Amino acid sequence: MGRVIALIILLIPGVLAGYGIKLMRDMLFGVLNPPFGYLWLQFLSGLIFFVLGLGFIAGFILHRDRKKNNVQDRFKKR
Repeated sequence: MGRVIALIILLIPGVLAGYGIKLMRDMLFGVLNPPFGYLWLQFLSGLIFFVLGLGFIAGFILHRDRKKNNVQDRFKKR
């Protein structure tokens, strides 16, 4: 049951990061999505979504690896 919950927790930021990539790609091709008024605002929102989603996933994996003691010395807590 714990693994299913962890998968769901990782799925939400993964979808958020994927949507951020889609927004940035649409700006590159000049496609403006309805909630955004400007292309630069769409790109900035996509970049923020991507960075937040990727950062959450990376932090989750780092936390898990620290618990299992599978990280290099420079990533261990002091």
